[in-house]
Amino acid sequence: MILLSFDIEEFDVPAVEYGMPFSFEEQMDTSIRGTRTILSVLKNKHIKATFFCTANFAIHAPKIVQQIVAEGHELASHGYYHSSFKNEDYKKSKTELERIGNTKIKGFRMARMMPVNYELMQQAGYTYDSSLNPTFIPGRYNHLTSPKTVFSNPYVTILPSSVTPLVRFPLFWLSFHNIPLKLFKWLSQRTLAKHGYLNIYFHPWEFVSLHDATYGLPFYFKNKSGDKMVQELGSFIDFFKSKDVEFNTISHFLKHRKVLT
Repeated sequence: MILLSFDIEEFDVPAVEYGMPFSFEEQMDTSIRGTRTILSVLKNKHIKATFFCTANFAIHAPKIVQQIVAEGHELASHGYYHSSFKNEDYKKSKTELERIGNTKIKGFRMARMMPVNYELMQQAGYTYDSSLNPTFIPGRYNHLTSPKTVFSNPYVTILPSSVTPLVRFPLFWLSFHNIPLKLFKWLSQRTLAKHGYLNIYFHPWEFVSLHDATYGLPFYFKNKSGDKMVQELGSFIDFFKSKDVEFNTISHFLKHRKVLT
């Protein structure tokens, strides 16, 4: 099974990480356009996915969030704001997303895959977390000793982002943009054969062309963005569907898989 997930958020990367003058309205517009494109791809390919959404995005784009739920995808929490976090945001974001989406929120993913508090997460009512990327990303995190596959602790089930079995090469949005698609498919095949599933995440702004200088992003961010990203994700989906691999939501996967403890 392949678990595609999308972190839908106010697109604050140009402003927060690169100091570009990028208004909140522009952040929302970029992510809304990208989310609509993603939903179109998923509908055309007849597959379901999980959307980790900030409450701030949902408040300003409720119809998009309601469309996600109406089309059978899973809605999960990505915190309240993308650029800041307080402990009370575990509960606040869950409550707001359940109100707007009229659905039960089970999962959580911290913005930028930052550390989380599992006890507070459980107290807020979550059953799983997907904030762990078990690899080394310079300047971000070093999780080379963390489990590579789904596991549980006393509080929640933890579903790490997928990495290759031996060298822990991360199979996520950034590698999808910057290595040949043929190689990404091959690495995914090997990981799927070893682990039995893939957990791969993207963002809506990747599906909007980022080559405009106003974004101020480095090449490795904007490479393959926009139409090229739509094309390559579609090719990736078609490749694995031809091999009878199922695409589904994280909650569906966890419900039907015995978690190793």
